[in-house]
Amino acid sequence: MLSKGYRKYLSFFAFLAPAFIIYSIFLLIPTLGGMFYSLTDWNGLNRAYDFVGLANFVEILRDDPDFMHSLWFTLKYVVIMVVLQNVFALFLAVLIESKRRSKGFFRTIFFMPNMISLIISAFMWSFVFTQVLPQIAEKTILTFLDQGWIGDPNVSFYSIIIVSLWNGVGYMMIIYLAGLQGVPQHLQEAAIIDGANVYQRFMRVTLPMITHALTICLFLTLNGAFKVFDVVYGLTGGGPGRSTQVITLNIYEEAFSNNFRYGYASAKSIILFLFILVFTFIQISVMKRKEVES
Repeated sequence: MLSKGYRKYLSFFAFLAPAFIIYSIFLLIPTLGGMFYSLTDWNGLNRAYDFVGLANFVEILRDDPDFMHSLWFTLKYVVIMVVLQNVFALFLAVLIESKRRSKGFFRTIFFMPNMISLIISAFMWSFVFTQVLPQIAEKTILTFLDQGWIGDPNVSFYSIIIVSLWNGVGYMMIIYLAGLQGVPQHLQEAAIIDGANVYQRFMRVTLPMITHALTICLFLTLNGAFKVFDVVYGLTGGGPGRSTQVITLNIYEEAFSNNFRYGYASAKSIILFLFILVFTFIQISVMKRKEVES
């Protein structure tokens, strides 16, 4: 007969086991396997492979200009997306929260794009960029809309940003709305009595009180921006040429599209993982310190 303490631990592990098994099968084991294969020349098809050590990493950093280009393009995308997505989401959240009526309507309207798969959004916007906007430019005075939104290397980056913002801002807005609803009303009233204007109340009262929401949104946008794939794949395919190729698309092509260098692509994945780990650690450390100060 098991004691009460043993039954407690047994029930705990019984509830934990299904989640841990699924986590291990779909994340932990593939991650460890990727780390191992990054040290080999496996092509992903044959059983045979050779152990090459750090040769894949040396080749990536020294002899792979396409990867370095995709790295810099991804970093540019990350910086712009993290800033714009959080600024727009917070702005919309503050604007909606300030309205006494129709809050539910506006929350629904701005969140609806997030309910559409990003790859579907990319195909939808591809039609808009190539068919709708040129027609509008032809029939109105808005001639600036007739751009090579997808085919021009100087413009296609902004097309990706537009689609990513359209799809992702609504989700972050909901998180900020939840944070704003937790700001005590008496603090706002006290600030008004002390003569603080709207900007001062936001910077000195509202923003410090929603630092936890800001931490979550920065974490989600940072990770999502580094791992962006579907919007680029569906909208530009990394083109024209390789001008809009992100790291994930470069890894995909290396492993499955052209070269079938699975071990080499795994090494690139490890480098992407390290980038995400370092940037996320810095972001969380800084924001947690801000939360304590607030």
